[in-house]
Amino acid sequence: MKTSQSQGSSPKPSVAPRRLNRVQLGLLALLLLVGSGVVIWRTITPASEPASSKMAQALPPTTVETVALKRGEGVRRIQLLGQVEASKSATLRTQTAGTVERVLVEVGDRVTPGMTIATLDNADQQLALAEARARLTQERSELARLSVGTRPEIINQRRAELRSVQAREREAQQNLKRYQELVAAGAISEKALLEERATVDATQAERLKVEATLAEATAGPTREEIAAQQASVAAAASLVNQAELALARTQVKAAMMGIVRSREVSTGDLVDIRDPVLTLVNSNELDVFLELPEQLSGSITPGLPVELTARAIPNWRRRATISGVVPAANAASRRQMVRVRLQNPPQNLLPKMAIAAELQLLLDPSSFVVPRDALVRRDEDWLVYTVANGKAAQIPVKLVVDMGETVAISSSQLQVGQPVVVRGGEALMHGAPVQIAEQNTRQES
Repeated sequence: MKTSQSQGSSPKPSVAPRRLNRVQLGLLALLLLVGSGVVIWRTITPASEPASSKMAQALPPTTVETVALKRGEGVRRIQLLGQVEASKSATLRTQTAGTVERVLVEVGDRVTPGMTIATLDNADQQLALAEARARLTQERSELARLSVGTRPEIINQRRAELRSVQAREREAQQNLKRYQELVAAGAISEKALLEERATVDATQAERLKVEATLAEATAGPTREEIAAQQASVAAAASLVNQAELALARTQVKAAMMGIVRSREVSTGDLVDIRDPVLTLVNSNELDVFLELPEQLSGSITPGLPVELTARAIPNWRRRATISGVVPAANAASRRQMVRVRLQNPPQNLLPKMAIAAELQLLLDPSSFVVPRDALVRRDEDWLVYTVANGKAAQIPVKLVVDMGETVAISSSQLQVGQPVVVRGGEALMHGAPVQIAEQNTRQES
């Protein structure tokens, strides 16, 4: 029975070896997964400097180009925008009342100092001037008469009058003496004697008057009389000057050179004293107001150079300096303004035009100016590579200003004369071996 059972049944395969192979495969997969994680972790995690240095030292030398580090006199160029304004403007007003006869200029015309721009009716001023001149002539004639004195024929006439009155006085005295004798003889009454005394007194008074007139004619006018008449002449001359000035003011003249910006009167208008006629802007002097970037507010001083350009004048450029800094922000832009005084501007540069300017600021002398290719960006930081003992050294730097082909940088680890990599630094690592292909001794600043 036992023999037949062993011969009749076939042997079953063993399953233990198959289960062992699956466990080994699982362990192998686990090891591979852990190894991959370690590799990925080391890849994404910054290695310590000694490890990276060892890795970098294992790399073959990188060929680079360097430049000797120098301090440069870099210039920071800042673009500004602004507007042209008239530095001087004037409103011409009438200085006398009247009716406008003519207006000789239009808006946009250029005027010169002394140019007549409008005229008023001057009939009243002409009459006043004629009257003042007549009065002056009269006063001058009287002064001439006093200065010359009394004419000889007048003096002779006064002397003849004196001789006549003296003769009448002697006759009256003789009659009085005769009347006294008659009264004493009782021939006439006392009344007749009194009347004759009155006649003698009258002839004496007339004689004294004629003597005074003759003395005045002979002596001439006194200094006080001449001085008083001279004052009268001066007053009359002043009236003539006032009348001439009033007549001249009927012509409104320009007091400055400029361009007519607006006109307020027309022919036939009745104007009063100090009524506006037109407004002029000075064409020989303009102010340019420029807006500063917010980071420059409070740091700009007068005297800094700027270069002005205007889109309306394509070929025009002008170097100037900042004349003043407005101590307040612009109400619209909230930015600080600077003023540039522009002397003798081109004729087609007008107030209210837009203008651009380039502000040039000298860099801090402690900065270094290097070619732009020397900068390397790592995450959010800037750095440069220097070469020491055939190896690259990574130095973080601060970017002071970007000037286009060159940049200004600063770092306490940099020194004049250090070789800075300008070609081949993109793939460098700290401590990597390098081979200098070319040493540039010149550097543009």
